[in-house]
Amino acid sequence: MMRQEGTLSVGGPGEDTSRVPRYQRASLPLADLVVDFARAIQSVDAAGHRQAPYRPGFGPLHEKPALKLVMADLAEADPQRYASHQLEVPYGDGTRQKCDICLGGPQPWEWAIEVKMLRLLGDNENRNDNMMGQILSPYPRHGSALTDCTKLLTSQLGTHKAILIYGFDHPPWLMDPGIEAFEVLASRKVRLASRAVATFDGLVHPVHQRGRVFGWEVQPQ
Repeated sequence: MMRQEGTLSVGGPGEDTSRVPRYQRASLPLADLVVDFARAIQSVDAAGHRQAPYRPGFGPLHEKPALKLVMADLAEADPQRYASHQLEVPYGDGTRQKCDICLGGPQPWEWAIEVKMLRLLGDNENRNDNMMGQILSPYPRHGSALTDCTKLLTSQLGTHKAILIYGFDHPPWLMDPGIEAFEVLASRKVRLASRAVATFDGLVHPVHQRGRVFGWEVQPQ
């Protein structure tokens, strides 16, 4: 079952939000995208996709093929919102870096979105001890969610820019501590606004049965 869990107030605890700049409202609210993304994960999982040599299910899929399948599902289910999308859009800054998803195009895109997976346990239930580096590493060469925030803001892509993190909860390895650490560190460099969360469950993999999708619009401080 999917459930939108609400929004996070802009800025950190005790921060004055009265000076938050006003932005043109997106035609596709980020909260809707997060809920739709969670639904698409369940749909892709039910279709029986498998990442060899791992067990069947969405959970073991690598990030790029998972994102391709999710966006194809979204475009088929709601073409008015999602047919106009492109994966791996060049930033056009003289580097080879590419943005994971651009929506509402072609250029100028309404949304430029970087996506990261937070999968703390592997197919065999062993710990993925390097996974948090994909979320929290401060080094741009690592391409973490943290450095993606500033990369998005300095780019020309997207009227709106967002970070999306999807992952799996398998007690005691829940997403919450990693997500909270990301919010604290990212808020030192950027403003995280309109945080939304949706849940998914009932997946076929015995380890990756349930999880959540988190999304934040990224704005300058």
